[in-house]
Amino acid sequence: METVKYNETFFLITLILLPLSSMEASSCDDYGNFQPYRTSFHFQAHKNWLNDPNGPLYYKGFYHLFYQHNPLAPYFGDIMVWGHSVSQDLVNWIQLEPAIYPSDPSDINSCWSGSATILPDGKPVMLYTGSDTNKHQVTVLAEPKDASDPLLREWVKAKGNPVMVPPSNVPVDGFRDPTTAWQGQDGRWRVIVGAEEKDSEKGMAILYHSDDFYQWIKYPVPLLESQITGMWECPDFFPVSVTGREGVDTSVNNSSVRHVLKASYGGSDCYVIGSYSSETEIFSADSEFTNTADDLKYDYGTLYASKAFFDSAKNRRISWGWIMEKDSSEDDIVKGWAGIMGLPREIWLGRSGKKLMQWPVEEINNLRARNVSLYNKKLESGSVLEISGITASQADIEVAFDLRGLENDPEISDLEEVDQAALLAGYSASVRGIYGPFGLLALASNDLAEHTAIFFRVIRRGNGYSVVMSSDESKSSLRDNIEKATYGTVLDIDPRHEKISLRCLIDHSVIESFGGEGRSVITSRVYPKIAIGEESRLYVFNHGTKGVTISSLEAWSMRKAQINSNAT
Repeated sequence: METVKYNETFFLITLILLPLSSMEASSCDDYGNFQPYRTSFHFQAHKNWLNDPNGPLYYKGFYHLFYQHNPLAPYFGDIMVWGHSVSQDLVNWIQLEPAIYPSDPSDINSCWSGSATILPDGKPVMLYTGSDTNKHQVTVLAEPKDASDPLLREWVKAKGNPVMVPPSNVPVDGFRDPTTAWQGQDGRWRVIVGAEEKDSEKGMAILYHSDDFYQWIKYPVPLLESQITGMWECPDFFPVSVTGREGVDTSVNNSSVRHVLKASYGGSDCYVIGSYSSETEIFSADSEFTNTADDLKYDYGTLYASKAFFDSAKNRRISWGWIMEKDSSEDDIVKGWAGIMGLPREIWLGRSGKKLMQWPVEEINNLRARNVSLYNKKLESGSVLEISGITASQADIEVAFDLRGLENDPEISDLEEVDQAALLAGYSASVRGIYGPFGLLALASNDLAEHTAIFFRVIRRGNGYSVVMSSDESKSSLRDNIEKATYGTVLDIDPRHEKISLRCLIDHSVIESFGGEGRSVITSRVYPKIAIGEESRLYVFNHGTKGVTISSLEAWSMRKAQINSNAT
């Protein structure tokens, strides 16, 4: 494969001008093939397989996204490389040739997930998992060949690789995905690697120390572990400010921050928040990983293997996650691709200090085009109202519902407290309550035979009320070979004193739903058969027995972003 060289001036002009064109939804790829499920503003590889985001960073004016990639086929391959794309706005992306690929004994059987660390001199370094000549999982270090190149097109592997190998109590195939490193007050570097213990269900974050970033020593005790989760994949460990939304560098550790440890297991990205001391190497978490519905999650739908980084350009922490396919392998082969990235999300600590908040990065708003608005509209019981005037298959919607009179409603006040079983049953849009389900029907056909319902339900719990947020895919497609699910969580708001808000970003085959201004997120991966392109509709609905008020609704058609369209 020849090295692709780009004129940087042309590159900048392309990224500035392209969002002003290509406004309408497209169901074709670059070759004119009908592609109803290819997204228009979510990151995808030009073709073939994509999974975990790797080593995201901001460097010399460019955002870099590396990702697990099989360049030969639309399925996870025997030999995986690091795909590489760059952007100046987190929206439009140019694909470069693979940055890291199997070439040394330490990674000859695949280059798997890892993270970027920016050293004090400003140079980035990658730590990633290699599958060595014995197919053991080891940690490999790579550095840019030319640190003056803002596109970081070539990487060189350290002569001393591997820099970490599985400890004796860890299986050789259960040691992977090193995090971004951080410095303690003693100046030493720290990093954690995801692992599991031999012959047990113990998942753990193994801690390593280094004075020079090349020689790493395992700390005697894991930073955190759980007896019941199994393997911890793609861990993350970073500080979050307790005073505001701004992000901080990964090495910051003082009274103004708390720390987040994220682990991927059981198909979800789960996290705990706690206090960390680099002097004692003790991370005291406020909760535990339980491998149950009680775990705190980045996303209560289809998102996995996320990776966060500190964006020094705008002082924010950004997280990416992988949205996997839910159709068949045969479908992926026909499509010619599999896997997309979720939208880059800004991530910060909520006011309560108990949960993280997430919101699409502000640059996504630059894709907004035609707009429709609706205010103070009463939705009576059984109402279904179409939101027309936008491209429903490629849209951004923000809506807020007001439940006026809830506190003085004797009918709901007399309800008994809902137990966990009833709460889970309430994730289905077919279960009718007093207040709810109400929300949006996205990627819907004209006759509603197909739709994905993203909705709320208000229930009585204890001395107050809880708001259930759900995404029901049970009617998302008339196709038979599609994996469908019903997702839900309890939204941390009091509907007596706050409007119930929802933002949905719809992109042909994916819906990312942000409830309560980012308190909870649910991603749905769907494959409508009828509700495709111009045949797709958007509705707001209320199936509860009581009316609700749409306090405000703003909906936009979204322009098509440039996503690796100049790939070779």
